[in-house]
Amino acid sequence: DHNWDAAVEFVVNAGDQKASSLARNDWYRLKRSLEILKSTGSPPSSFRVPYDSFRDNLNSPDANDDFSENDISVQNIETDLDYDFLCFFLSSPRIDLYRSIDFRCEDMLSGADGVLSEARWLLDLGLLPNTSSATRAIGYRQAMEYLSKCRQQGGVSSPGEFYWFLNKFQQVSRNFAKRQMTWFRCEPMYHWLNASKPLDTILEFIYDAYEKEAETLVVPDSIRMNKEMRNSREANALKAYRPRNRHFVGREDCSSVLEWIRNEGCKSEVSCMEGAAI
Repeated sequence: DHNWDAAVEFVVNAGDQKASSLARNDWYRLKRSLEILKSTGSPPSSFRVPYDSFRDNLNSPDANDDFSENDISVQNIETDLDYDFLCFFLSSPRIDLYRSIDFRCEDMLSGADGVLSEARWLLDLGLLPNTSSATRAIGYRQAMEYLSKCRQQGGVSSPGEFYWFLNKFQQVSRNFAKRQMTWFRCEPMYHWLNASKPLDTILEFIYDAYEKEAETLVVPDSIRMNKEMRNSREANALKAYRPRNRHFVGREDCSSVLEWIRNEGCKSEVSCMEGAAI
């Protein structure tokens, strides 16, 4: 851990008490906290982000009287923002979004330069899954755990083990997208647009919104994305959702991946590169 506990204690003693709540081995945020302490003499938490003022004012009783989900009159709310912002959140209906994520996960496992190849490189560097920012990243952690197990088994993986890994990769990716949508749903500054609609229509609306600078922006029903599920049918469809792969369906479809694991995935690429350099 490169003495993580001692580093956290050092930053806490320097003045940032919240450093102790950082995710373990999140060296980027820990270093950034120390940089801010050195340059300003104050911890990051002492600085107020301008958008916080906007959100506080928008959540005040006076603002709530005039606020609706679809129409936001930003100009009527006094804020500390230095600029006027128009913020848009583009997403597809949840089922379509999940399906696209599943397909993307499949694509990341195809080819010689996919996520498994990068996971091999990280393992060859001596890194372990879930021990740093890179090895905690979605896809990398699951690929490293799967490849580590294959190495323990002498480079052997069954189709069932591969599909378990793929399913886990897809699941955590969908869960991350769900958390993102939950976060944006609570941010009233964003106008939700349905990304499944024609791209030209979406771009034309965004362009006109910036050009016209209307006091109140109204998103047309034709391109508006609903923040909440509209009915029980949609909710039941989400509960019953199951991946439908397009590349990896049967046992034979993953044979090339299993062969790569057997022939290449359990060899140390770093050792080969060092040997070539010598």
